[in-house]
Amino acid sequence: MSCPRIEVDLSKIRRNTQTVVRQLGARGIDVTGVTKASCGHPAIAQAMLDGGALGLADARINNVQRLRQAGITCPVTLIRTPMLSQADEVVEFCEVSYNTEIAVITALASAAIRRDKVHGIILMVELGDGREGISSEHVAEIAQEIMTMQGVALKGIGANFACLSGIAPTASQMASLCDLANEIETVCGPLLKTVSGGNSATLPWALGWRSTGRINDLRLGEAILLGVEPVTGEQIDGMQTDAFTLIAEVIEKGAKPAPFPIALVDPTLVKLRIVPTSGVSRRLILALGHQDTDISGLSMPVGSTKIGATSDHFVIETMRSPLRLGSEVSFQMNYSALMYAMAAPDIEVKLLDDRPARQTRHTQGKSERLTLV
Repeated sequence: MSCPRIEVDLSKIRRNTQTVVRQLGARGIDVTGVTKASCGHPAIAQAMLDGGALGLADARINNVQRLRQAGITCPVTLIRTPMLSQADEVVEFCEVSYNTEIAVITALASAAIRRDKVHGIILMVELGDGREGISSEHVAEIAQEIMTMQGVALKGIGANFACLSGIAPTASQMASLCDLANEIETVCGPLLKTVSGGNSATLPWALGWRSTGRINDLRLGEAILLGVEPVTGEQIDGMQTDAFTLIAEVIEKGAKPAPFPIALVDPTLVKLRIVPTSGVSRRLILALGHQDTDISGLSMPVGSTKIGATSDHFVIETMRSPLRLGSEVSFQMNYSALMYAMAAPDIEVKLLDDRPARQTRHTQGKSERLTLV
């Protein structure tokens, strides 16, 4: 079997989605499944939809095109502010996009008019993460301007948390987002379909004891895919954390003596590359490296320790029984490691499922096979 590879248990992704859909549904909140970490993999997206996600979202238009070419027809939202150069593609493949710039919204409106469409706009508000967003004092003003445009329709507002700052949202920030929704509707009328309260980092607040107010949508990727809460990295109750497994092959084995002491001209060279300085270690070299994944985001198997990695070699020390050349070693991944590995061209994705294979979906032009194994 090919290595390196990622084995994806679609049943666990489906169950994780069902769990959060059920929990959040009781609080009046819908789930939008975010597919960017899987590079818009159609089978993974379909598992989210089968689990009850109301729609899908991604940050890259190429990933959205991949979903469409595989025959997925549900609503898809672009959650990164669109590039001006991709306005036509955004309108063609996405029903809605998150926006912060009036010039981009104007371009989307023009593209929609040319296609005889109406493109949905959700305004992203800056509430403390420090990444994208309109300052709260200007949101109502921009909302009014959108109301005068043809080709676009204001569908809602949203905020982002814990991506750049690493800080989970507070009850005060969520209340501010709800207040902004009320302010916009006071000025523009009762038209906001979506008030999106953030990503997986918002789950602890959303499932807490406080009222969720106007919040009726969360954009969930990490929580569904890995079953963990992003800020703490802790497992979410009732969620599976091993839907994805990265598997690498042993290409060299045997004991290695400790290196001779050397004088390093540049102290920064002492990184994840130096073997222990005492004794003799039982080392394995795996055909995996920084070019494939975020090595620091891999969870080591029991009895194994990271020694170091280069672009295409991963050296580990193990207390396990000696492995043969060609043996496989399995790792769990955090979100960063998963994103890199799913995007790596040399890593095969093998799909595991508890149901019969679905029929291949064909659309005009390029098609994508959704065969499950």
